[in-house]
Amino acid sequence: MAEEEDEIILSELPDEELVLQMHDDLYDGLKEEIEEGVGILLARGWTPYKVLTEALVAGMTVVGNDFRDGILFVPEVLLAANAMKGGMAILKPLLAETGAPRMGKMVIGTVKGDIHDIGKNLVGMMMEGAGFEIIDLGINNPAEDYIAALEREEADILGMSALLTTTMPYMKVVIDTLKEQGKRQDYIVLVGGAPLNEEFGKAIGADAYCRDAAVAVETAKDFIARKHNQMAAG
Repeated sequence: MAEEEDEIILSELPDEELVLQMHDDLYDGLKEEIEEGVGILLARGWTPYKVLTEALVAGMTVVGNDFRDGILFVPEVLLAANAMKGGMAILKPLLAETGAPRMGKMVIGTVKGDIHDIGKNLVGMMMEGAGFEIIDLGINNPAEDYIAALEREEADILGMSALLTTTMPYMKVVIDTLKEQGKRQDYIVLVGGAPLNEEFGKAIGADAYCRDAAVAVETAKDFIARKHNQMAAG
């Protein structure tokens, strides 16, 4: 089978088949093939936004669903996300030029005192795969860094991650600081990490606790849709 697969020449595939092949290549984490596919579709006159939504986001949705259902695991999802990143690197400047609609903008980072970032990286990649713009602050973030980034980037969502029971209470510090500054209502706050649970998320005043990256994507989409509906109604 492997030999037959090697014989697929992407540039010879019609658009519909190429897109389906790209979904498969994303699933398999084939970065070079994704970059090639993006280039071919653009050369055929596809808009950057159409390439993003139909070839990349649609492919990553399958990856996200299979991750949620326990069919794919973290290493495979990271490979798929890395392939997606290759395609995104080509599309990003073009999307900016064309002013394409975006799903929303998220500032994400691990909280002060915590240096774990695998889960946070996975969430960032999956969110990017769903069409969100991600500003990743990395690890060990104090409240002022989160808030400065939210304002600077005019973000919609704050995502905070913690892997230690000793650092997870710092999430409340960040949320309380937002409240004190009268900015809490401006942002959707999502929290996640191994020691957290739904009860903790509610107790600290987050909008939602997300148990994994797939749930984070679905939750973020849901909140953004509600936000748009409220704005339309208002």
